[in-house]
Amino acid sequence: MNNKLHPHQKEELADLAVAAMRERGLEPEFPKPAIEQLKTIDGPSAEDGAGIVDMTGLLWCSIDNDDSRDLDQLTASEVLPDGSVRILVAIADVDTLVEKETPIDRHAQINTTSVYTSARIFPMLPEKLSTDFTSLNPHEERVATVTEMVFAPDGEMLRSHITRARVHNKAKLAYDAVAAWIDGNGPLPEAADRVPGMDEQIRTQDSVAQQLRARRREHGALEFQTFQPRAEFQGDQVVAIKQQVQNRARQLIEEFMVATNGVTARFLAGKKRASIRRVVKSPERWARIAEVAAERGWTLPAEPDSSALEQFLAAERKRDPLRFPDLSLIIVKLMGRGEYVVERPGGPTIGHFGLAVRDYSHSTAPNRRYPDLITSRLIKAALSEAAAPYSHTELEFLANHCTKQEDAANKVERQLRKSEAAMLLESHIGDEFDGVVTGSSNGNNWVRIFNPPAEGKLLVARGRKINVGDKVRVKLRSHQRRTRLHRFRDAGVNHP
Repeated sequence: MNNKLHPHQKEELADLAVAAMRERGLEPEFPKPAIEQLKTIDGPSAEDGAGIVDMTGLLWCSIDNDDSRDLDQLTASEVLPDGSVRILVAIADVDTLVEKETPIDRHAQINTTSVYTSARIFPMLPEKLSTDFTSLNPHEERVATVTEMVFAPDGEMLRSHITRARVHNKAKLAYDAVAAWIDGNGPLPEAADRVPGMDEQIRTQDSVAQQLRARRREHGALEFQTFQPRAEFQGDQVVAIKQQVQNRARQLIEEFMVATNGVTARFLAGKKRASIRRVVKSPERWARIAEVAAERGWTLPAEPDSSALEQFLAAERKRDPLRFPDLSLIIVKLMGRGEYVVERPGGPTIGHFGLAVRDYSHSTAPNRRYPDLITSRLIKAALSEAAAPYSHTELEFLANHCTKQEDAANKVERQLRKSEAAMLLESHIGDEFDGVVTGSSNGNNWVRIFNPPAEGKLLVARGRKINVGDKVRVKLRSHQRRTRLHRFRDAGVNHP
């Protein structure tokens, strides 16, 4: 590909990301007061005492992306004499260094989340904290909140407990390498191989996670396989866009985080404390979801039903695994966005439709998400029987604000992915691609092409009707900050 007209694509993408952040009410840079506060923090928390248990001897490990440096969680396990399994999840205690209403906290409260783009990452907290002093880094002791869960052999949770502890990450691992080893397609990662017993730990955790996954699917949890493209660079040039693949290691962490968030929600409810929950209440466009299913020979109930929807998705995953990510994308778009809500003591319980769980907080990524930092503070106050650090009115404001800002951050990330695709595809004007219609709003339509995985605006001939989920053949007409794609022919027509 000839990119000589744009020799500094990475720099250009970084500038576009900064502009997109500002356009959407996000702050790309840390303000001076936060930088001054950061200068006063010279190491990780040394907090200790009767309420903090020493768990440094356990075989803790982290599993995250290859390039992740902000490590929020560790896991460990123990098979008990009766055959049940104790799973422990340690979550970084960011609040030990970032107290409420300090300058760093106020900046985090503005953005509410880290924003990840290929050319530049905009961390919610300064990297000195998020990738070092508050990160659960390998071979370092850190203060954490630990959730202990005991599961029966069939995956039923028997009991749970939350405590504060000091932990020590024995091995920093990456999803793809761990998954390859679990599947028998690669060696045990070197960092795990150096720790006696770590291989058994991972096998045990994988087994429990798969049991939990099966149980959630039985209760109607929706299993998607959505596109998560990432640009790859050669020097400053975008040379490829690769799709992140779901695997057993990602499922392991996902299941333990869902379980941990459930324990957190029930713990705070049991203490008669308000909490912030992350929910998808019910699909916004269930009728269209039912139409998509009907087009594939399935009949869904008239009212939203997660179990029925998961049965349809499971069957389609088995029938057409190659196109299942496309179907996943359609259903995700039609379900609508998640939102943060406040659950008050004695109030109605709000379930999460897509996860098939009744109780779900956000607590497992306090280095990256502000709602999780809020929840960490709520948990610590409840553990010490102290007054709640937030009033109900504050929580209501923050829940709405976090929903708004997280939506803005997602839009920034999507906008930058489109810019990456435009740069990659600029030498392919006139080429044709297979795609699927992913959105339609206010007269604008959007399509995702399969190879490379990229989204663009779809220009439709006047009078021609399209629906989300339609498969189309498109021709690239132009490239701008957002790749534009022109509808070439209808779904169902033989592709050239």
